[in-house]
Amino acid sequence: MMLSNISMPLLGLVDTAVMGHLDSAIYLAAVSVGAMIIHFIFWGFGFLRMSTVGLAAQAYGANNGDELRNLLARGISTSMLIAFVLVVLQSLLISLSLSIVEPSDKVAMLSAEYFNIRIWSAPATLITYVLLGWFLGIHKARFVLAVMVFVNVLNIILDLVLVVGFGMDVAGAAYASLLAEYAGLLLALYLLIKTLVKIPGHFNFEEIKNLPAIKKLMSLNANIFIRTITLLFVFAFFTTQGARAGDVVVAANALLLQFLTFVAYVLDAYAHAAEAMVGEAVGDNNHNKFKQVVRACAQWSLWSSLLFCGLYWLSGEWIISLLTDIEEVRRYSANFLPWLIVLPVIAVWGYLYDGIFIGATWSKEMRDVMLISVLLFYLPAWWFSQAMDNHGLWLSMILFFIARGGLMAWKYQLKIRKPAIVGRRS
Repeated sequence: MMLSNISMPLLGLVDTAVMGHLDSAIYLAAVSVGAMIIHFIFWGFGFLRMSTVGLAAQAYGANNGDELRNLLARGISTSMLIAFVLVVLQSLLISLSLSIVEPSDKVAMLSAEYFNIRIWSAPATLITYVLLGWFLGIHKARFVLAVMVFVNVLNIILDLVLVVGFGMDVAGAAYASLLAEYAGLLLALYLLIKTLVKIPGHFNFEEIKNLPAIKKLMSLNANIFIRTITLLFVFAFFTTQGARAGDVVVAANALLLQFLTFVAYVLDAYAHAAEAMVGEAVGDNNHNKFKQVVRACAQWSLWSSLLFCGLYWLSGEWIISLLTDIEEVRRYSANFLPWLIVLPVIAVWGYLYDGIFIGATWSKEMRDVMLISVLLFYLPAWWFSQAMDNHGLWLSMILFFIARGGLMAWKYQLKIRKPAIVGRRS
């Protein structure tokens, strides 16, 4: 999972570096805004992966091959319906998004161009979410690795060919992602067919449309959807406030967020492992395994986050210089490195507990924690720190992660004190 997750921020780093070495910060700002809008929309439906992981892991722990197939059918049907709606509403979505972000006219035009290409990858992206969640739930992490690395390596190659080779700037970056997503879906479907042959069971149409099962899935999805949209709002709000401060600020923040993105994807490897293993423990009613998984993931997450703190302290300015040769963006970005140096060890706990809660399907608690963290900590912190300009934005982000991790730790302690949460069999 760590190897597969690392491929995601590497793609972001290449996108940033390719755009950062063009002759204007406008291209970097445009891809940042366009990608932010696309990611906000797509990751808003990240529940397709997250709910599938927890439910598939529990079915896997209970050795229920029929339910594993039924989950696939429900998830893929839902993702296809959502993708259709997104494609139909694309003009409304980009117009509304740009009216909220309010970038400069040139950045807005290029961002819209990026969006109008990328939105056509919705079917491939959303179906792949379901398939990757299912693979992870049945402990086929190597398949997740194969698909993610394939998609992102292909995306990077196409980035270089289309942007650098053919000079397609923003459109080239968008087409690279579009083509890579569909290629990744084909690979995932091949691996799915290969896997289903080896798992006893069959599809059951009556069970697929089973109303209680659908209600459970919809409730789980709704809570995760609210949680995910709220989290994405944090980063969209962050980007929006930077965009209103000027192209250099939004370009610098986009560059610095790559530091956080890289940390998130690496530390999420432990969260993804927790999703699968906690879910299996719950499905098997194994209390001791549940606690062992949580303890092991927590220890490794902490040490990994401290390693990132040291890396950014020693190499932060060098990493910035690799990502852009626009001197104004370099100088401005360097002022905010202290925030990035301390962020890994603060943010790690939110990532870890997300994995635990997803595996245990504690979606209501995830939703509540996220709403409280944003409404009572992040937004008030931003409001009272506006005089600090961009430093105020980064302070608000730090306080958000502190609140998120602390509240989830508290919720976790409350849940594990209830014996009925997971059985006591060892």
